[in-house]
Amino acid sequence: MRRFWFPVLVSFLFLFSCTEEKKSLNLGDWWATMDVSPTENLPFNFNLSKSKEGNYIMKMYNADEEVVVDEITLTQDSIRIKMPIFEGYILGTYDENGIQGNFIKESLNRVVPFSAMFGKRDRFKVEKEPISNISGIWETHFDYDTDNPYPAKGILMQNGNDVTGTFRTKTGDYRFLEGAVSGDTLKLSAFDGAHVFLFTAHVTDSTLNGLFYSGNHSVEKFKAVRNEAFELPDANSLTYLKEGYDRFNFSFPDEEGTMVSLSDSRFQNKVTLVQIMGTWCPNCLDETRFYVDFLQKNPELEVEFVALAFEYAKTKEKAFEGIARLKERTGVPYPIVLAQYGTSNKQKANEKLPMLNHVLSYPTTIYIDKQGEVKKIHTGFNGPATGKKFEAFKEEFSQTIQELTSGEGSPSK
Repeated sequence: MRRFWFPVLVSFLFLFSCTEEKKSLNLGDWWATMDVSPTENLPFNFNLSKSKEGNYIMKMYNADEEVVVDEITLTQDSIRIKMPIFEGYILGTYDENGIQGNFIKESLNRVVPFSAMFGKRDRFKVEKEPISNISGIWETHFDYDTDNPYPAKGILMQNGNDVTGTFRTKTGDYRFLEGAVSGDTLKLSAFDGAHVFLFTAHVTDSTLNGLFYSGNHSVEKFKAVRNEAFELPDANSLTYLKEGYDRFNFSFPDEEGTMVSLSDSRFQNKVTLVQIMGTWCPNCLDETRFYVDFLQKNPELEVEFVALAFEYAKTKEKAFEGIARLKERTGVPYPIVLAQYGTSNKQKANEKLPMLNHVLSYPTTIYIDKQGEVKKIHTGFNGPATGKKFEAFKEEFSQTIQELTSGEGSPSK
């Protein structure tokens, strides 16, 4: 009797185990939320499909942005979704119609509750017609009631209830935002694999008053008024060499431990761009992709690039893992050296680069001519989400490189 039931039991367990391993997720449209406070959640839409090899592909949407995630691991009822390039990941449990878990950034000890359900659904629920159209330029001030207020330029476009746009600051932009106006309430969100951004505001025809949630660790008040003429300070005027310095230099290790500096032969008599950045920074990623594309389209130009990475990864090994991942995923052909790990604190960064008045932003790019003279320093990066500003930057960049490589003198600012 025992001999009979034992193989039957083994076969049953084997079949049950196989069934568990074949558990799957429904393909098609999904709707997800991330809890940024006890009362507010950040929604976004994504689509699940499969590659020819049978691997899951997740496409996350923010207005015109599409973020492709191709590292999704299923183990029985557990799921791990690794973000592209950035260190964050979603870890949780799943069935065919739902996912429950957390978005985790280990280096910063941040955990944001996450859930998703299968099916097509609007990003934000709209219950009322909008009281006004908020399309236009908004002079915006964040953290206005603190010791560290900062200005921003809101660029919003509304079509019916739907709203897209972004907020530009002195250091970059708040990504591709997508949302809606319902009655007198505006909600905009973005999740790009790194940042978890939610903006909520009370709307009138001429004012916005609201809150900006960055994950569940930061909340800032903001207010805005219509002002089509409003502009932020010139990005080429914010960072400069301090008095007493006539050169920019550094000495930091690459992934092989070799120290890299501007005195190396590869940079001699070459126009050189030094990019201050971090692999955790979406604006830096936008800038890096732009540089990679520019180099691919202009192989004849004698221009060298080098990036100084300021990483919040807790160990040197983890920091170089992030650098290697960025280079592999974007095809970066230039060296990325490790300037700092364990923190992305800008004051600490400034100690590594004492010739600068400050490190105000990741990214920041220093333009150096063939004689080693700093000709221009550009703070921040306004990426594709900023529309016309991004197009203007591309034209300015091309003109600057042309002037530097041809030796025509100081580049246009």
